[in-house]
Amino acid sequence: MKNKTGFLFAALICLGACNKKDTAIEAPPAPEMTAAAAPAEPAAPAKKPEVPTLEVTTYDGKPYKLADHRGKWVVVNFWATWCEPCKKEIPDFNKLDQARDDVDFIGLAYEEIERADMDAFLKVIPINYPMAILDVYSPPADFDTPVGLPLTYVIAPDGKVASKFLGPVTMADLEKVLVNSGKTSAAK
Repeated sequence: MKNKTGFLFAALICLGACNKKDTAIEAPPAPEMTAAAAPAEPAAPAKKPEVPTLEVTTYDGKPYKLADHRGKWVVVNFWATWCEPCKKEIPDFNKLDQARDDVDFIGLAYEEIERADMDAFLKVIPINYPMAILDVYSPPADFDTPVGLPLTYVIAPDGKVASKFLGPVTMADLEKVLVNSGKTSAAK
């Protein structure tokens, strides 16, 4: 108890010895702002085109152009091997791709990965539709840069974006977009 009392007494003496004049630190006066010196408003994000383009080289070395798939639905899926929800989507995407003639898929691996590591991944979780590895520093300009994965776009047969999903997508989610757009199922 004696130590606490002594400490409190010393602290009070120190505080009493200090006065505002000795301890106050004044901020320099703010410079006057002119219109030229005012901070710029943040630029509005660039508007994405109504009909996006996409040209990539697939993992098997073939050119892929989104425009070549006009007349069909196209599911554009940004994913990564480390993304658990992405891995859960792949089997459903494989099934839907096999089941429907009017729906095509393109997987866009949004990560830096060595070919050997991707090969090992594909042995465990095969992807039966075209897939490409993107340059994360130069993603496709006509699509939003992913802020989370998976990120999935459904492109209508006319080439316009019909729907966009941030987060996991199920076959039921995709079927709902197709049905609500006036299209019926077309078995392969």
